[in-house]
Parts: sequence; C-alpha cells; structure tokens
Amino acid sequence: MRDVAVVGLGMHPWGKFAEKSVQQLCRVAVDAALKDAGVAWRDIEAVAAASSRFSGGRGWGLNGNDVVDDMGATGIPVYNLSAGCAAGGNAFNVGTMLVASGQHDMVLVVGGEKMPKGFIQTSGVEETTDPEYLRQVCIGVPGPTFWAFMCRRRMADYGTTEEQLAKIAVKARKLAVHNPNARFRKETTIAEVMGSALVSYPLRLFEICPVSDGAAAVVLCSAEKARRLTTRPIWVAASAVATARFDDGIPRGLAGAVPTDRRAYHSEAAAAVKKAMAQAGIGPDGIDLVELQDNTVYYELSFPEEWGFCEPGEAEHLLESGATLPTGRLPINPSGGFISFGEATTAQGLFQICELGWQLRGEAGERQVPDAKVGLAQTLGLGGNGSGTILKR
Repeated sequence: MRDVAVVGLGMHPWGKFAEKSVQQLCRVAVDAALKDAGVAWRDIEAVAAASSRFSGGRGWGLNGNDVVDDMGATGIPVYNLSAGCAAGGNAFNVGTMLVASGQHDMVLVVGGEKMPKGFIQTSGVEETTDPEYLRQVCIGVPGPTFWAFMCRRRMADYGTTEEQLAKIAVKARKLAVHNPNARFRKETTIAEVMGSALVSYPLRLFEICPVSDGAAAVVLCSAEKARRLTTRPIWVAASAVATARFDDGIPRGLAGAVPTDRRAYHSEAAAAVKKAMAQAGIGPDGIDLVELQDNTVYYELSFPEEWGFCEPGEAEHLLESGATLPTGRLPINPSGGFISFGEATTAQGLFQICELGWQLRGEAGERQVPDAKVGLAQTLGLGGNGSGTILKR
C-alpha cells in the first residue's frame, strides 16, 4: 500500500444559510481545497462523498454526483457513502484506500449538509414495522435525552458536577472565538451556560450542539504527487472504521441490549480509534491533539477514558487542570468542537480533518497547539458507525 498525503483543505463556515443550497456550500469548500492543493478540478480522478440525509439535490444520497455536475462532469467515478454522522470520516477512509491501493493518484473527499430545524429524526417513514419509527414514537428519547442518561450515570459513578459540565462548554466557546469557521464565536461564562434552558437533566442548551449547515472538502494524493505540490504535506498515518458490538450496553434494536458492566458504551468509536492507533503504531502518549465528536459536553469526559487516554473518572481532573486546552498535555477540540460548530451531520468528520491539517501545518492562529505533529479525529454515526483518523506531519 502507498503512502497517502493530504494536500488540500477547504471549508464553508458552519451556520444557518437559508439562501444557499447544499451544492453552493460544497462548491465553496471544494474550490478552497483545490486552491489550497494548487490543483485544478480536471486533476481530480475520483470523488468520495459523504452522502446527505437531509439536504435535497437529487436525493438518494447522491451528493457526490451533484458535486461533480456542479464542478464539471468529467466522467470520473463517484463513491457516495452513508454512515450518519460518521459519513465524513468513513468517506475519508474510502478516499484514503483509493489512493493507497494505487487505483487513483488524486481524490477529492467532500461532505456537505443543510439541516432541518429541531431534533434529528432518524426515520423517514411512519410505519409500525420500522424499528426507528417505533423508537421515536413509543420511547420518545431524542439525542439529548439519551446523552443525559449516560451523563447522569457518570455523575453517580464519579461525582461529576453540573459546574464541570458547564466548564467544557465555556472552553469550547472560548476557543471558537479564534476559529473563523465556527458558528458560535462569542465567549460565555459558567453562569450563562447553567442559566441556559434545561433540555434534559443535567444537560442544558449551551451544553448540546445544535443543528447547522456546513461543508468541508479535502484533496488526497500519492506521495509522488504530494512532493511535487508541496514541501509540507500532511500524511495519513491511519484511517479506520468500525461498527458497534452487540454487547456494548446500548439498545440498537427492539430486542434491547445485552446486560454488561462496561462503561465504554460506544464500542464503534472505541474500536475505530484503537484500530487507528494500532495502524499508526502510536499510543495515546503519541497523540498531540484530539478532535472528538462532542454532540454534548459529556463526550469530552467519557471518550478519552474509553480510548485509554486516561483512567476512568480522571477526565474531570484533566479538565480542571487545563490539560485539555491547546497548551495542555491532551488538547481536546481546539477547533471549538461540535458545541461551537453545530452538527451538519455528514460534513462533521471532514471539518475535523481540516482542523487537524491546519493544526499540523501551524496555521491555527490563537487556537494553535504548540508544535503539533500528530492528531486524532473521531466520528460516531447512526447505525453504530464509527471512524478514527490519525494525521501526522
């Protein structure tokens, strides 16, 4: 297998853009990635696309085809991939394999989404034979309530306080002030976070990511081409995907979950991250920064423990000590994270890749992690999908 380089990074800022189509968002991201790489659209040999669930266009998850028609129909192959919120990370995995295998020398990976208002509905039908429809209607547990269940368990197990949850949101917003692509770029206080609307105890409005519109794109190429294009390529050290195990304690169907004593509920995320570290030959101590999927502040506490970056119950100490700041020993979400961006589902994994790339190049400005050499990105998607990506310079 060949080495794979990331040579182009592009993003449309996250927000709500009623006047723009998802194709327009993607065009901005793709144009920026091509310009960053110093290549033209005609140089792209294939597209791996994180397919949209909500955005329109042709529908049927054909985002990549919409992008190709917009940029210019050159006859190249398109690989449309659906994996919920993990689609961006999974599409990156496909793009990486296309280059590493030698099938293509230069590949574009792109994801864009325009989200509807309100809680994300996982089912598009109203049929009593559909398990997801029944879960929504009969149990009535949207994402924030599900996250709250896990968070309350953590509070009981480790004494996590509401103030500590609020501190994570405060950190995210403070970092996002320096990120031109973030949706929320205003600092907040613990009092303001705790004074925001209670959504599902103990989680409040400012502690949960909203839905957003956004798009991101990256250009991947072979090492030979990368060395012609740039003197500072970012290398793909590892790209892994996984799905959930039946015994991780989370109900994934009408039969429910197998009883377990585990606290690592999201087995797909843990497996993908650990596979990526094994591929790269890098342990937790070799990671300089992490961009993880913080749909809620709870995940910034639980995920590092589930992946072996710290001991169970230690994450609160890392937070309080400043270890998770860009200047700390385990920087987490220097971008501002989902809390500051909001969730444009299929584009999320690619915004993480872009942030890692800018950090490893030393282009992250006031949110820069000093001397960052290795970064980890992680996504988690509907259906028990997970991805883990490690980039290095």
